[in-house]
Amino acid sequence: MNATEAKEILERIRANIGKVIIGRSDAINLALICLICDGHALIEDVPGLGKTTLVSTLAKSIGCSFTRLQFTPDVMPSDVTGFTMYDMKTSEKHFIHGAVMTQVLLADEINRTSPKTQSALLQAMQEGQVTVDGKTHDLPRPFVVMATQNPVELTGTYALPEAQLDRFLMCITIGYPEKADEKEILERNKSKSRMAYVEPVADASMVLDLQKQVDDIVCTELITDYVVELSRKTRENKEVMLGVSPRGSIALLRAAMGEALMNGRSYVLPDDVQKMLEPVLAHRIVLSSQAYAQHKTARTILEDIKKQVIVPAVE
Repeated sequence: MNATEAKEILERIRANIGKVIIGRSDAINLALICLICDGHALIEDVPGLGKTTLVSTLAKSIGCSFTRLQFTPDVMPSDVTGFTMYDMKTSEKHFIHGAVMTQVLLADEINRTSPKTQSALLQAMQEGQVTVDGKTHDLPRPFVVMATQNPVELTGTYALPEAQLDRFLMCITIGYPEKADEKEILERNKSKSRMAYVEPVADASMVLDLQKQVDDIVCTELITDYVVELSRKTRENKEVMLGVSPRGSIALLRAAMGEALMNGRSYVLPDDVQKMLEPVLAHRIVLSSQAYAQHKTARTILEDIKKQVIVPAVE
């Protein structure tokens, strides 16, 4: 598979998702980049904008197994990772699979469960495996976690810690649709949901091939230096209390490689890095009290940093 063939497959998946998700091409692209970069996505937006629909349609389009886990205060870590059950009749132990034993996991309203349960996802997201009662179980491939949360309603929620947020490759917002798009949504939903008509246009092996193709994307030293400089600026900024970690730098470079493949290129351009800057880094930095007092946001600070760093001239 080359970059052109990869782009054709991604276009086919994107068009298939577009049969259900109207107009939100940016959100669809970011979700696909997370998938082909072997990363995870946090979809943060108000209710009713199609967060759950986006994830379920993506899973159906690539023919992968899909599990939705509704996070509530009574969800236990064992519901996520699984547990070992002792059979008294046979005197044997059996491993009961948890929700993570799937290829696409929708962690719905992840901030509504306790930090203990949230942390049960850490090993799965980082290593692609879970350890239960001293025994390690590999997760199916590909494996992607797409979590949702409502940023407005805070009652009965538990804010995700920085360590958890850092595991998400990017944070995606969907936003309200344009007038014409909303009209089309109404027209389509006059009758039965169109989800039933979505058929797979790819499979798990294709997704794994796309992930391998991302590994082959060329990043020059100029691009690597550009990513490092952007990350270092977040640590030096007085309005940022906690800057981007090396994991964040890796995520930014990886996402830029995915963006290059989405455009059918085998090499990364500075434009790819700039386009991925906000979705990849905004949720990783913690602002100072001074920044909050001045009504600054992570987005505005990253825009300032982008202007401060010289863009490399890549041929």
